[in-house]
Amino acid sequence: MVDLKEAAKQEKRALSQLEQKEENLFDWTPKTRLGKLVKEGKITDIDYVLINGYRILEPEVVDYLLPGLKVEFIKLAISGGKFQRPKLVKIVKRRTAEGNVPSWIAMAVVGDENGHVGVATGKAPDVQKAMEKAVRNAKLNIISILRGCGSWECACGKPHSIPFRVVGKRGSVEVHLLPAPMGVNLVAPDEVKKVLKLAGIKDIWMQSYGQTRRRINFIGAVFEALKQLSLVRVHPGYLEVSGLKLGRV
Repeated sequence: MVDLKEAAKQEKRALSQLEQKEENLFDWTPKTRLGKLVKEGKITDIDYVLINGYRILEPEVVDYLLPGLKVEFIKLAISGGKFQRPKLVKIVKRRTAEGNVPSWIAMAVVGDENGHVGVATGKAPDVQKAMEKAVRNAKLNIISILRGCGSWECACGKPHSIPFRVVGKRGSVEVHLLPAPMGVNLVAPDEVKKVLKLAGIKDIWMQSYGQTRRRINFIGAVFEALKQLSLVRVHPGYLEVSGLKLGRV
């Protein structure tokens, strides 16, 4: 029998520890070639890492290159009634010969509010471990997106929205992100706003289809739409204007 009240306490404890946790990167010993290049100071830009196709296997690489990274959690459950229940984690059960084995799933979003965002889930038999695993996986899945002003009503040229319409699909959920003029703000549900804010998008319109009550598929579809704006997919001319170059160290 799963104690939901104890799980809610673990959830609050995990949030407080994540807020107070300050990783000491000076004691970090990299194990991959990319980590060694970052620690030695030969690579100082996360965009250079993503454009050149380096595979990030250590979350400390992202912490080192993006020191101002912020973390948010998606609400996967609804707290109802007079009993205290967890909101940021969701319980799942695996049927075995010995009985049902419970586990917890958490979904984290990381970003610097300046074009870099990552979304991932974490699964563990403990609430705190699931939340920490979700944060770690989100850092490993971080992407760099292209922002702009693609709305014909605005055309201000500032990177407050997205340059063109993008579509993302996950499961039965399909999401359309449309550029909006300045001042419209984020026309999206609260949980989707967490992803867009950490990505650095201030104005946008959104259309969604399918079973959007499935939060994991809903947020996953939004992230798939943002992947269409990844710097890896843009024209090489933009890289020359931005001062970024292709090539390995």
